[in-house]
Amino acid sequence: MEQATLTRRGTDDPRLSEDELRLLAQIATGVTADVAARKLELSARTLRRRLRTICDRLNVNTPIEAVVWAARRQLI
Repeated sequence: MEQATLTRRGTDDPRLSEDELRLLAQIATGVTADVAARKLELSARTLRRRLRTICDRLNVNTPIEAVVWAARRQLI
């Protein structure tokens, strides 16, 4: 009987754009999503959607986990 192996595409070295890193850096300062959205000239809805996309790409559950991921790699 053959065993299937699971591979996770793109999670070993996901690339984040400069805009995504700026967004995470704003969240890292502790401001609310609404304040971060205003500072980045985005709607709050767009900011939340982008955060969700980043979290999905990094395979983390929360924006704080995404901030920690980026900080540990010295990206922010």
